[in-house]
Amino acid sequence: MTSSPQPPTEPTDPAGHAGHAGHAHAEPGHSPAPSAGHSHGHAHSHGPAAPVSKHLRKVIAAVLIPFATAVVIGMVVLWPGGAPGHERTGVGFDRQTQQGSVVALQNVDCKSVNASQVPPTGDTSTPEGREALAAQNGECKKATIKVGSGPDKGREFVEIVQPGAPRQLTDGQGVVVAYAPDAPRDLQYSVIDVNRKLPMALLAGIFALSVVIVGRMRGLFALIALVVSFAVLTLFILPAILQGSNPLVVAVVGASAIMLIALYMCHGLTARTSVAVLGTIISLLLIGLLGSLFIDWAFLSGNTDDNTGLIHGLYPNIDMSGLLLAGVIIGSLGVLDDVTVTQTSAVWELHQADPSMGPRGLYRAGIRIGRDHIASVVNTLVLAYAGAALPLLLLFSIANSSMGSVANSELVAEEIVRTLVGSIGLVASVPVTTALAALVVSADRAESPAATAASGPLRGGRGRRRKR
Repeated sequence: MTSSPQPPTEPTDPAGHAGHAGHAHAEPGHSPAPSAGHSHGHAHSHGPAAPVSKHLRKVIAAVLIPFATAVVIGMVVLWPGGAPGHERTGVGFDRQTQQGSVVALQNVDCKSVNASQVPPTGDTSTPEGREALAAQNGECKKATIKVGSGPDKGREFVEIVQPGAPRQLTDGQGVVVAYAPDAPRDLQYSVIDVNRKLPMALLAGIFALSVVIVGRMRGLFALIALVVSFAVLTLFILPAILQGSNPLVVAVVGASAIMLIALYMCHGLTARTSVAVLGTIISLLLIGLLGSLFIDWAFLSGNTDDNTGLIHGLYPNIDMSGLLLAGVIIGSLGVLDDVTVTQTSAVWELHQADPSMGPRGLYRAGIRIGRDHIASVVNTLVLAYAGAALPLLLLFSIANSSMGSVANSELVAEEIVRTLVGSIGLVASVPVTTALAALVVSADRAESPAATAASGPLRGGRGRRRKR
């Protein structure tokens, strides 16, 4: 009677360490715990390593190697070689800028510097008129700015800051100044922003340090993957779109490169990661198809604000609706990686806990975990887009516009399509990735006995003694 619970203890360690698990001398009811702990120790940062049959490795390689090759070829063919040059317009972000600092600051009467003029009609019933009157009667600041870079380094100019201005200056503060070489000398320089490099760099350092402290080597690799992702974005995706390449094709190739580099660098070159990659690819294809369909159907031009208008003016050959779709794909990629990796890991861990569970049982258990993930991730995505569009939503609220009118406007319709298409892709990634992981990890079970027999005489002898 005592022999019946013993055989399952051998395959409970899918990493092929049943002989080591035997040294734990654990009771049968507690055998999975030391087994899993041991395989964690050998798998380092990637958790328990499930067995992968040679046939399955060939199947996964037959899918991923051509895909990776196509991505490399696509990057070589579309490689832009840098952003195209153009004559600066002096509008928005297309201005020449230099660094500067506030070297002197004094309070002055706004009237004495003619900081603002009341409307010629004297009408102060409008918001603009009231603001002008308040500025004229208030106390302004006269800031002396010293240019710290560029051909006019060391030159000083004066900036008047009105009392109601959203950006107030302090003595010694670093600023960003715009340079207009064609303007009269006294008007060539003006303050357009403050210098935030130090707090931003400090925050980035705290982020990197916290990731490395908590994540250790995996956190370090995640940071490296993040740097590589930004490199692909700035050196390939953005310049290629500016050169006139199809934004959708560029986004698909660039996002695929980011996905392959980030996933394999962070999670290792394993079957588990490969399944997550396959799930991400299928979900991205679905997002691309749905996005293309509904962007065309809803007649979304992608040219809805000053920034997109400036891009279209500078580079009229860029397909703005294609640029919108490219943004949907790239924006969805980060959350997709999280979902697919989590679902794959969940199925692998379920198989570790109960190796006798078949693909159907693994899928059912994994999808229950996935439902919780869907609820939280979709809510996160919607709130992220809503937070980004909050000023716009406030404007519609002030105008007392109906929900139908708000949703029908192109500005909001773009965000709705972006959110819903990305959310559909996220929802679809859960069953797709769970099914792929369940099939892959179950397919390996057929070769586990062979691995067991090949593990050595110690393991085989222990198995025979138990049968006696």
